[in-house]
Amino acid sequence: MSKRDYYEVLGVAKGASASEIKKAYRKLALKYHPDKNPDDSAAEEKFKEAAEAYEVLSDDNKRERYNRFGHAGMKGAAGGGQHMNMEDIFSQFGDIFGGAFGGGFGGSGFGGGGGGRRRRIKGSDLRIKVKLSLEEIATGAKKKIRVAKQVLADGVEHQDCSTCHGSGQVRRVSNTILGQMQTSSTCPSCHGSGVSITKKPTDADHMGMVRKDEVVEIDIPSGVEDGVQLVMRGNGNGAPVGGVPGDLLIVVEEIPHDQFQRNGKNIHHDLYVSFTDAALGATAEVPLLSGKAKIKVEAGTQSGKLVRLRGKGLPSMDSYGNGDLLVNITVWTPQELTKEERSALEGLRDSSNFKPDPDHDERGFFDKVRDLFS
Repeated sequence: MSKRDYYEVLGVAKGASASEIKKAYRKLALKYHPDKNPDDSAAEEKFKEAAEAYEVLSDDNKRERYNRFGHAGMKGAAGGGQHMNMEDIFSQFGDIFGGAFGGGFGGSGFGGGGGGRRRRIKGSDLRIKVKLSLEEIATGAKKKIRVAKQVLADGVEHQDCSTCHGSGQVRRVSNTILGQMQTSSTCPSCHGSGVSITKKPTDADHMGMVRKDEVVEIDIPSGVEDGVQLVMRGNGNGAPVGGVPGDLLIVVEEIPHDQFQRNGKNIHHDLYVSFTDAALGATAEVPLLSGKAKIKVEAGTQSGKLVRLRGKGLPSMDSYGNGDLLVNITVWTPQELTKEERSALEGLRDSSNFKPDPDHDERGFFDKVRDLFS
């Protein structure tokens, strides 16, 4: 089943402001909250769908990528396309509803007044670069990458923090000229996790974390561009007890190609033909990203002529077809001649056919490129 447009899910226009998006999500979250719809799987799916849409559209960078590439730019390794779990969803509620909600399932419940909800610690994000050839970009690629990350060590035991009593926050009351004021801050003992470690391996840090190498398989969609950042949710550094992992950020680095230059979905190739082939006409072979193709070099071809092979370029992340391969023909002039070759050409020097005589319709290289895209 195809995913619905995120703007359609929230019922807002594509140009909706951040406040309009937030308001629309709040309305849907209230309507489909599992505590209001117990044992209703359809309502739960709508609840998750709305949360996923808000998670993307409330983030400027993710929203820009979604507007540009659609779901293809967000799914799988591209981030945002996987269903959010309930813990991720409820972690948003502090920003959306303030103190109107507690921790969701198992917390203070729907409309439970918040108060002592434990702050969920999220692991830090990891950023890596992945180099891709044009051939891999054309088809999409699966990469196995070894990543060093922080994870919770085996055998860690814990109890509620004695400083904050498991809430993750400490409250202070101060007297001011306006009366007593209560402030809350992250617990300095547990750093907001709400727990203290009672047992851990010797190689673990004070939060029970160790560094470990993991092999991560990255599914890269076709058509990605140099510098695009893909996201694998939950594959970053781990978090202490009760926390959620950070994300793995994958930055695409395109490897320069020795035969093609890229321009968006289109690719360019320089084809050199001999003086005689350009004058007499010939068939030439050009490389493709997959295989080869033959093109006809018309008799009298001039340097700078462009031949367009439709659909032989790169796909787009928005899935709207492939670009083209543009072949730029350059006539190769020999730099050294034998005595016989020089004599033959000297005999043709004064021929009218060998004197430059471009007609008024002959256009320059950049004019031809502009015409191809107009």
